[in-house]
Amino acid sequence: MGMTVRSFWYAFLVTMFSLLVAYPTAYLLTKTKHKQLWLLLMIMPSWMNLLLKAYAFIGMFGTYGPVNALLGALGIGTKQILFTEFSFIFVAVYIFVPFMILPIFNALDELNPSLVAAARDLGASGWDTFRRVVFPLTINGVKSGCRAVFIPALSLFMITRLIAGNRVITLGTAIEQHFLVTQDWGMGSTIAVFLIIAMGLTMVLTGSGEEGRQHVK
Repeated sequence: MGMTVRSFWYAFLVTMFSLLVAYPTAYLLTKTKHKQLWLLLMIMPSWMNLLLKAYAFIGMFGTYGPVNALLGALGIGTKQILFTEFSFIFVAVYIFVPFMILPIFNALDELNPSLVAAARDLGASGWDTFRRVVFPLTINGVKSGCRAVFIPALSLFMITRLIAGNRVITLGTAIEQHFLVTQDWGMGSTIAVFLIIAMGLTMVLTGSGEEGRQHVK
């Protein structure tokens, strides 16, 4: 039970941090001159093999890596960055951010700018315009991005092995251990079925109401 709660908690953290990074990034991309080119540059890292990216971060966060070298130059000293919860969440967010940016970018790009202009003409502040106009009209993009991040984040196992050093245990790690280490296929299958059900419920909960909004539009 504790492992399941922690797995959902880590997936939630990765999703929330990805959203905090992706939404303003997607918004800025829609305001740039060559937005399609910049969007392509943003999602290109997702084409790289996951294992290669993991080993790149191992080198960066290692004791003699460039991050610790910079900390040493600043007088902070060497810190244990690799094999921590911070490194796991940081790398996971880096990997999943492109999948969050794309649907939010599409939602923002399709937003009618006259609605924002009308809100400003009626005296709404920038925050009120975002809270009452922009965000509600792009919520479907946010939901799609959250699904694209939260669901695979539940089943991560390679990053937990290489980056977190097994200090972070997810449902994906448990499935791998039961199938490949303890050979307890029954328990591994049970966790896998539970994971599939959890993913299905996530899709149902985050997808409810979208069809109705489309009809309203």
